[in-house]
Amino acid sequence: MQPVVPVASKTPTTDALTERCENCGGVTAHRVSVEVRTENEGGENAAFSREPYRVATCRTCGEETSKRMNDA
Repeated sequence: MQPVVPVASKTPTTDALTERCENCGGVTAHRVSVEVRTENEGGENAAFSREPYRVATCRTCGEETSKRMNDA
C-alpha cells in the first residue's frame, strides 16, 4: 500500500533571479517561490478560498513582496 503524501502548499524556491528591490533601490538577487494562501480567513468559505501567490524575497535586505497570480 502506498503511503499518503500531503500536498505541499509551497513550491521549492529559486535563488537565481534578479529583480528590482524598492527597499534597496536597485536590482538584487531574490528568492522566489509560489505559495498557496488562504484568503478571507475566518469567513465561512475560507477553506475554499485558496489562491496561488508569487512571493519574492530580496536576498540583500530581506524585503518580501507577494502578488496574487490570478492578478498577474
